[in-house]
Amino acid sequence: MAFMSGVQRLLRRTPLVHSHYASIRLSSTLTSPKLFVSGLCRLTIDEKLKEAFSSFGQLVEAKVIIDRASGRSKGFAFVTYTTIEEAEKAREGMNAKFLDGWVIFVDPAKPREPRPPQQSQSQPSETGFTVNKTVGWCG
Repeated sequence: MAFMSGVQRLLRRTPLVHSHYASIRLSSTLTSPKLFVSGLCRLTIDEKLKEAFSSFGQLVEAKVIIDRASGRSKGFAFVTYTTIEEAEKAREGMNAKFLDGWVIFVDPAKPREPRPPQQSQSQPSETGFTVNKTVGWCG
């Protein structure tokens, strides 16, 4: 009997714990109408993403990120709305929901970090050798 009451207490607390973590995840405010969607199924395509997010407002873009080598989804996407208010509604409505059988998470998109400038092609040295930094010396 004491065991069952302990289990019932634990089950009653679970939604509170879940809602606490969900509120932490939603605590940051949006500064742009672009959202980052993670946890996607590898089979999710752009059209399915647009269909799921279109009910929250006018979409500018919904793009699943694809791996260049394999041609498959990387498991995340970006969704852009016309206004921040629509993006906020979509974030609240779709965060921790199922899409294609997977739980997805919707967060504000962070600005892309600048890449370091690309190195120019290396010139042969006075000995005639060129340096390939990924492999080593080659002639």
